Formats: sequence, structure tokens, C-alpha cells
Amino acid sequence: MRPLLWAVILAAACGSPSPSHDTTPPAKAAPLTPPAEMSHGEAPVGAATTKPDRAADAPPRARGRRHRIRMTAVAARHEVSPGVWYDAWTFDSIVPGPVLRATVGDTIDFTLVNGADMPHSMDFHAAEIAPNRAYRNVMPRDSVQFTFVPRVPGAFMYHCGTAPVAAHIANGMYGALIIDPAAPRPAAQEYVFVQSEYYMGAGQGKDSVHALDWQKLLGASPDFVTFNGVASRYATHPIPVKARTPIRLYVVNAGPNRFSAFHVVGAIFDRIYVDAFGSPLRGVQTYNVPVGGGAIFELELAEPGQYPFVSHAFADATKGAMGVLQAMSR
Repeated sequence: MRPLLWAVILAAACGSPSPSHDTTPPAKAAPLTPPAEMSHGEAPVGAATTKPDRAADAPPRARGRRHRIRMTAVAARHEVSPGVWYDAWTFDSIVPGPVLRATVGDTIDFTLVNGADMPHSMDFHAAEIAPNRAYRNVMPRDSVQFTFVPRVPGAFMYHCGTAPVAAHIANGMYGALIIDPAAPRPAAQEYVFVQSEYYMGAGQGKDSVHALDWQKLLGASPDFVTFNGVASRYATHPIPVKARTPIRLYVVNAGPNRFSAFHVVGAIFDRIYVDAFGSPLRGVQTYNVPVGGGAIFELELAEPGQYPFVSHAFADATKGAMGVLQAMSR
């Protein structure tokens, strides 16, 4: 059989398309112009494009031994990036929900009021409690109350646990709970970062408000990855800190899908505490915070200057998971 005929038969058997009928769109080249002058600047630094309406400062160590916490589940519009609005499901109308803090051995007396039009619930990762008793679905205009005593120190996630859980988390129902050890940690500059993702459908209505795209979520393909709910919030408004002074970062990864490869450019972590009792990790460059997990990062910045913090999964940093620590002289 002639070689040309063999080639035609093999092409047909393998299903190879004819070059003249290839409809695959050409791949888009990666952008070559950096958005910021600084190395690892995935967003313009210092440009006033986002509202500095959510400080990253950690609340002070809790006083007293009993804490009565009441939250309301309610829908609210949330600005993810300048001019990009999302129909969020929230605790107390903010994304993430309020940062909570208590100490090992304290009693947390919690009440959830459902002011939304669908069932919601609360799951505290710091609690050791029967979920079927405490994490019940709360119907609209109803409430649930339960108490727990945290036994383990760390940075913990809380979130709505109503099915489908991925949708409730992706829509904004999550936050951070800091549990301090009984003996106070050494003094430090303290900040809280909650990483999370947004999966957006097409904008709807005159304000082009976005809602969840379930297929994007299942494909783990977010439009934005953020710290504390807003893309690049702390790049456009860097966080002022003191150089050569201890810094403590409480990092919680709400997900619902992407790991946080947490890294501070120009620094090495002196200590990392992972969720629990025990000796810290020492001298670490980057550490993975899993979905639903948390860690405490301690470091000092060697000199004044700008130090980006990112998820070192740089597709996620490019989508908004980055900020800047602006170190100043003591």
C-alpha cells in the first residue's frame, strides 16, 4: 500500500483533525508588563482603588472567662474588587464574618439568628461538640444556641455547615476564631488574614451584581482569591508595621477549594504554630495552610521597606491573594 494512503488511514483512525478545520482559539500570551515596580508585586502598590474598610488588626486578647456571641445570618452585597459587586450570604453583613477571640478553657455561649430566607447553621472548628446537636440547620426567622469550651489553641475557621457546604462558604459564610493559650504569647504586632475564593456568574441587573457559578466552583476555577474578602486590599492599602519588631499573623484558609501557600517576600518565618499544642516549626520560607485549616506565623522584618505577602500559588496571587507589609523604623 502506498505511503500516502497509509498516512490518510492512520489520520482517520486517530481522529486527527485536518489543519484547515482546526477551530481551537489561539492561546493568549501571559502579560509581560508587570503591574507594579516591585518584584512580586502582583497588584499596584499604593494605588487608592479599594476601600480600607476592613483593617487586618487582630482583636486584643479576650478578657473574662465567658463570652456571649450573637450573630445574624443575612444576605448582603459585597464589593470584591472596585466596581465588582457580589450577592453574598454573610454573618453580620460582612465577608469574612467578625474575627472572634477567646482563651483555652473559656466558655463560649453562641447564638445564631437566621435573618435570611433559607436555612443556615454554624460550625466552629475550635469546638469539640456533637454536630447533630449544635450545628443544626436554622430555619428563617429562627435561632439556635449552644456553648462550648475550647481546649486547643490556634487559628481556627468557622463557617456555615448547611448543605451544599461549598456554596455557603463560597458565598461568604466564614470567619476566623483565635484561641489563645492560657499563658499569653509574647507581645507582637498581630494581624488576621482569611483567604477565600469567589466563583462568579455573569452580572445581573442594572448594577451588574454577580452570584455564584456552581460549575466554576466544582472545577476549582475562581475569578478572585482574596485575603479578608477583597482582592489585593492590602496592596492598595499596605499595612504599616515596625521593622525589627515581632509580628504575629493569624492565617485561616476558608477555601472552599484552594490551598494557601503563605509566604512573605523578603522574610523567613521564625516560628509557625499549626492549629494545636506542640513545638513550632522554625526557619520556614513558605507554609501550606489547607482548606479549613489555620496557622500562626511569627516573624520580624529586617529593615524598613515594602514586603509583599502572597499565596505562592501565583495564579491565586494574580487573582488577588496578595498584600504588602509597609515596614517602618521603630
